Amino acid sequence: MWLCLVALLSFHEFGHAWAAHKCGDDTARLMGRMTINPVVHIDPIGTVLFPWALILLPMMGLALPIAIFGWARPVPVNPSNYGNRTRDDIFVSMAGPAMNVLLAILLMVVYRLAVELPIDVSEGAVVHKLPLVAFISMILCVFNLIPIPPLDGSHVLRHLIGMSEETYMRIAQFGFIILLVAINVFPQLFQIVGTLSFGTIQLLQTILMF
Repeated sequence: MWLCLVALLSFHEFGHAWAAHKCGDDTARLMGRMTINPVVHIDPIGTVLFPWALILLPMMGLALPIAIFGWARPVPVNPSNYGNRTRDDIFVSMAGPAMNVLLAILLMVVYRLAVELPIDVSEGAVVHKLPLVAFISMILCVFNLIPIPPLDGSHVLRHLIGMSEETYMRIAQFGFIILLVAINVFPQLFQIVGTLSFGTIQLLQTILMF
């Protein structure tokens, strides 16, 4: 599952880079970040240490609210290059979560087609893991929509409330700490993220008539 997480994170960051390129900012492309190659997106803590901690700690008897999660290195952007600073910042910010939604839909469609094939697919086959990968993709989408810096949803909230970029950047310096505090004060946060993500996968199953 860790390799699947790395791939999903790479597509997420590629989505940001591609959107920025379309909006006139080639910063990510010129730095080699407009790619799905996971090597350029890996963050030592968010892509390696944190996910593996979530994987290994339950083996030590420690119950955790989520099985696997992580993050990649943020794609560098220069909003000064955008054609419309507000519109394009929102578009670029939402491109990552949108990519995760598209991946979830694609994975569920592939799964639907695979189970309809006139071949005997064993229960342990990779194809039966596709709904789980789609679920993880939706978790990445929903979690990133939380309006706390540096998560993608915070960019949308900033524009909605008219917060200046300077104020946002000052808050974003402590964003990770704010996020950790929010998770500890509101432990149901991961449950909400999981419920919304699972509900989306169930909706896709209904649409695809499983």
